[in-house]
Amino acid sequence: MAGLERIQEMLRLCSTANRLFPATIFYNEGWLLRLVLDWFARQPVGPHALNFVRDARWFSEALLPSQFYPRDMGDQLAEGWTHADGVIGHVTIGDSALADTKLVAGATQLVVTEAKLFSRLSARVKNAAYFDQAARNVACIAEVLHRAQRRPEEFSSLGFLVIAPAEQIAQNLFTSELSVQSIEYKVSRRVCEYASPRRETKEMWLHEWFLPTLRHIKIESLSWEQIIDHIRSIDRDFESELSDFYEHCLKFNRLQEREHV
Repeated sequence: MAGLERIQEMLRLCSTANRLFPATIFYNEGWLLRLVLDWFARQPVGPHALNFVRDARWFSEALLPSQFYPRDMGDQLAEGWTHADGVIGHVTIGDSALADTKLVAGATQLVVTEAKLFSRLSARVKNAAYFDQAARNVACIAEVLHRAQRRPEEFSSLGFLVIAPAEQIAQNLFTSELSVQSIEYKVSRRVCEYASPRRETKEMWLHEWFLPTLRHIKIESLSWEQIIDHIRSIDRDFESELSDFYEHCLKFNRLQEREHV
């Protein structure tokens, strides 16, 4: 059996008693998101948060640059690149194993997606215990625009979306972190922790890039169930397959979550 055929056979086994690795290696939010983004990428432009504008693309596990990247070995406030579960838009991605995200000239779409199955947004980075995943991602989006010198007002689609099971969203697990007030406070606090002269540079970035981005960006949570319902109205064959995959994701990730409690 050829290598690719053997991979397909192993994937078929992963939800059975004869599986060769944990089912969650395949039935997880990463693969669920890839299936969803790939479907939306092949549809005409329409009124949906995940729709692609003309010439946009998607990429999974992209790296987003940070305004708080270390400038020297002794930088005690620094953080590294942020991993985005998915990026939609007019972007280029680094060569080979690199996955750094940059805007193309004239970009008008940049949407960062965070996919969840029974987990919350991460609460911190190493050097800032309050700097949660929502604040970090929105700050990184502003930095992507800053590096490209592309103003947020020039975008027809600019967003940060958290995609999670409907039951999590109904419990308001993401409401606080996704509020504009929370994100603005945490990014502003991050800037204020720097001493001069770096603080003045970051305050300029805050007022010229971050705050305008925050005013223009769409920040929201979206359930997998809502996405599946939307797909059902257009493509019942794919919706049936995706629903089956989602049910497996819920089953195996719920089991894993319970075992870890």
